[in-house]
This record gives sequence, structure tokens and C-alpha cells, in this order.
Amino acid sequence: MLSNSSSPQPVVCLVEKEQIPQCKFPSKEVINDEAARKERLQTLFTGLTLGNGHRRKVKIIFEDSEGLKQVETTIWAVTEKNVILKQGVCVPIHRVHKVNYY
Repeated sequence: MLSNSSSPQPVVCLVEKEQIPQCKFPSKEVINDEAARKERLQTLFTGLTLGNGHRRKVKIIFEDSEGLKQVETTIWAVTEKNVILKQGVCVPIHRVHKVNYY
């Protein structure tokens, strides 16, 4: 049975990492809360450790100019401003909503 929620869930499009270079990233931060931004950075570094040490992939939910997107990938590096994926693909940290690892 479907629930009748008053607020619809946002649609997240699945993308391959090879599609990310075509994305346009606005300069606006997607997370307003400072504590949530610190938590995001912590989960990015955890994902980095899992990728480099254990070859585990993560799911990164980010937002470009078209909306929410999700990529399943390995984090190769985290810089001050970007998440670096395989083949040098970058996602700006300020556009990352969430990182899930499993």
C-alpha cells in the first residue's frame, strides 16, 4: 500500500561517475547547518578510508544545477573543496548532501 504523504520525496537520479564532468555545480552551499556540514566532511573521510583501505564503494548524493543525483563509487581523495573520484572526477564538497557507505 502506498502512503499518502503530504510532502513528496525528492527524486534522485542515478548517474555514472563518467557523467559527472558534464554536471554544472552552482556555488551555493546545499547544507545550511554548520554541524551537518562537519558531519558531511567526517563521512567523506570515512568513505575515503573505506575506499583506499578496503576497496569499498560509497553512495554520494549531490546536487547539480538540474537537481539531486546519486553516484556509487570509490572516493580516492578529499581536498579542501572537492571529493576526488576515480579518473580525477571531482564533485564540489559544498554540493554533497549525503554519503552512505555499506
